[in-house]
Amino acid sequence: MVSRVISRKECIAAPCGPAILRLLEAEPEIEIVAVASSFAQTIQMTDDLKPQIVVMDLHMPDETRFKPSDVRINLQTCRSKLLVISVWSDEESVAVAASMGAVKLLDKSNLASELVPAILKLALPIQEPARQIEPA
Repeated sequence: MVSRVISRKECIAAPCGPAILRLLEAEPEIEIVAVASSFAQTIQMTDDLKPQIVVMDLHMPDETRFKPSDVRINLQTCRSKLLVISVWSDEESVAVAASMGAVKLLDKSNLASELVPAILKLALPIQEPARQIEPA
């Protein structure tokens, strides 16, 4: 599996298989800006490239140990949003994804229909509330 980074609707994906890559490449509004093969590489690429979105497989094979707090700190520094994918959506997986700072957890069985819309939605600019002008 490989991680991916997307840019126009910028994403880093960490590791994602070829089927997921094809889904992302087929969407003209998504630009993959990097591909990572480990948590450590994903964190480094996120820091270097500062993508809008990081797509990360919660159970990616990785020879290194990581702390979810490392991912959270990195994402906050880069202002990236984390979208986690997993074959499991049990309480433990949800808790781990949340501790990493994920804004969304997608079940792999629904990726064909949910991944691209989720990325496009997360990439929308945050709407600031209208400011009221104080009378002079």
